[in-house]
Amino acid sequence: MILVKTDAGQRVLKDRSVPLSPRQRTAFILFDGKRSVDEVLAAGMGIAREEIDQMVELGLLGPVAGSKPAAPAPELAKAPEAPAAATEAPAAASKAPVVAAKAAEPAPPSGRSRQQRYKDAYPIATQLTGALGLMGFRLNLQVEGTSSYEDLVALAPKIRAAVGAEKAAALDRALND
Repeated sequence: MILVKTDAGQRVLKDRSVPLSPRQRTAFILFDGKRSVDEVLAAGMGIAREEIDQMVELGLLGPVAGSKPAAPAPELAKAPEAPAAATEAPAAASKAPVVAAKAAEPAPPSGRSRQQRYKDAYPIATQLTGALGLMGFRLNLQVEGTSSYEDLVALAPKIRAAVGAEKAAALDRALND
């Protein structure tokens, strides 16, 4: 199957709103609509098919028209939360086992896990704090330093105070809905 960066993937490549590991980022750049998944895997980047499947699930990569879709990896079908730790910032990579353990906790009432809430809220938080410019630089660094749902919930009041309740409503929905 041949994959290409989506519009959302192009934005993420520029603004880094979704943290990708260095391996993922390098492989992501190779998806130009000409190389197949197997060619990128064989390029020696050290990336696994599961990480590529995760980028497809996040909407960063999509199949080129006329390319046949691949079957999902068995690991993803059994445990969709497991590869989510791979998208965390490289500095937080050592905390991956802790994040994976938190994903096993019972899901909040809406049915979304804490990890899914974090994945949904993180890009919103980085966008909000990034739009503050120099005034929000430190707050943006704090958001980028989060590695869990709990970290982001603890930072939400500061973000709300900086951007206002109206703009922070999307973040609140992503965290608490």
